[in-house]
Amino acid sequence: MEGPAAFPAVTANGDEAMEQQDNESKKAQLLDGMAKERGYMHPSFLYLADKDLNFLAAYNALYGCALNEGKALPVKTREFIAMGILAYRGLADGVFEHAKRAIQYGASEQELLEAFETMVIPGGTPTFATGLTALMRIQAAGKS
Repeated sequence: MEGPAAFPAVTANGDEAMEQQDNESKKAQLLDGMAKERGYMHPSFLYLADKDLNFLAAYNALYGCALNEGKALPVKTREFIAMGILAYRGLADGVFEHAKRAIQYGASEQELLEAFETMVIPGGTPTFATGLTALMRIQAAGKS
């Protein structure tokens, strides 16, 4: 069974070369959009684009619903929530990438600090430290 029909199969009179070219164009468009939206490109997305482009497109649509502007929560607030979950799971690189995206959408370093401080009670010191490490990486990158 194939993935969602986000990119329906191309049937250009059985011309496989045309289908391959069209899929490469769709893949490039999707990956470019994902990189622009996120500010990074995780290597697993590149792998998945080669293996199952329809699934990647569906995942990207879900990402957009979850982490883009909502009816009540702005992007930076949604990113704070993602950062908290990722920090609790010990995923420092994920916290760093989502913290950078929160800044792109208007969060200040002070807001990031306070979000990480909020995490210390429900998430514990390791969660807090993971957040602080991401903030320190952001500050170090800004100075280089």
